[in-house]
Amino acid sequence: MPKVWAVTGSIVFFFLAPGIVAFLVPWVISRWPLDPLYRDLDVVRWTGAAIGVAGLAALIECFARFALQGLGTPAPVAPTKHLVTAGFYRHVRNPMYVAVLAIVLGQALWFGSAAIFGYALLIWVCFTLFVIGYEEPTLRAAYGEAYETYCANVGRWIPRLRPWKTKV
Repeated sequence: MPKVWAVTGSIVFFFLAPGIVAFLVPWVISRWPLDPLYRDLDVVRWTGAAIGVAGLAALIECFARFALQGLGTPAPVAPTKHLVTAGFYRHVRNPMYVAVLAIVLGQALWFGSAAIFGYALLIWVCFTLFVIGYEEPTLRAAYGEAYETYCANVGRWIPRLRPWKTKV
């Protein structure tokens, strides 16, 4: 039964947190109009689309991994039972936050919106403060040496090109 609750909780949290941060707020900020700033530069728009779609795919994979492997959710009120270090977590410690930023930056490029770029910067600052002030200390307390080893091998924001291989 824990897997059912983990999956259900993750789906609900997906729509509440990243759904609001990555989709609703950018829409409220800009209403997603195509800005004439670079409407004729299709390569910029399609690069934005690719970045956004890649971010969404990574976010979905991370949420699934938290539910199915970690037996919990990304929500602080229902954390995982196991430290998740597989999948995108082998490349970067915070792939969900990186994915949300990719989605927002992708929208900024697609819609040519300086306001959405500014919002992306704001959420990056908020993510950084949350990760440093709450998430990392909480994970250190919960997972101890395993988390310390993970932190020593996988960066907070910059992905590793070669995935980290845990010693199991």
